[in-house]
Amino acid sequence: MRNSVRFQNKQYSPSKVICIGRNYVEHIKELDNEVPTEPVIFLKPNSAISSHLYLHDTDSIHYEGEISLLIESDNFVAVGFGLDLTKRDLQSALKKKGLPWERAKAFDQSALFSQFVAITEPMSQLKMQLTINAKVVQTADYDLMLHKPESLLNEVKTFLSLEDGDILMTGTPKGVGKINPHDVLVGQIFSGKTLLVEHTWSVQSTIKV
Repeated sequence: MRNSVRFQNKQYSPSKVICIGRNYVEHIKELDNEVPTEPVIFLKPNSAISSHLYLHDTDSIHYEGEISLLIESDNFVAVGFGLDLTKRDLQSALKKKGLPWERAKAFDQSALFSQFVAITEPMSQLKMQLTINAKVVQTADYDLMLHKPESLLNEVKTFLSLEDGDILMTGTPKGVGKINPHDVLVGQIFSGKTLLVEHTWSVQSTIKV
């Protein structure tokens, strides 16, 4: 059975999650990466989607909060908060070897989402905030993105077919870090000063891998 997300009391089963890397300058700097000349795009499969937050016994898991957009008929129809979970040590090792990131990014339970809400205001008003244990760790808005959602969607369409329910994660800002047992994460999406959606995750358990 495929994993799903919720929008307007309906369940959508994304065929894929399209992720954007290195889309905020300060995050690029904190990981000591080069600023890309074109969007960095990678995928998470449906099996990565989870409603629960798990840690692993062999790899530390890092959080990356993101403005996430639901696609219908090749266009954005809804916005939600997404967590792109990452095995950072493994990702760093793979990058040094020039190898793909899938083992560090596309593993099971590595994509978590709030419910999605309809986009009724210009996307230029979108902002996100992530708190952990009541402390703000990440904030970002549309203006800080190197590549805006509209241009990213056009770029993706040049080489990928999109299905209704697919999700675009627009990249994470600075402030990423390790998730610890008993952490409570709260993701929020705003349009201007108006809170659109909020979701809370707490660590469920540690998985033996």
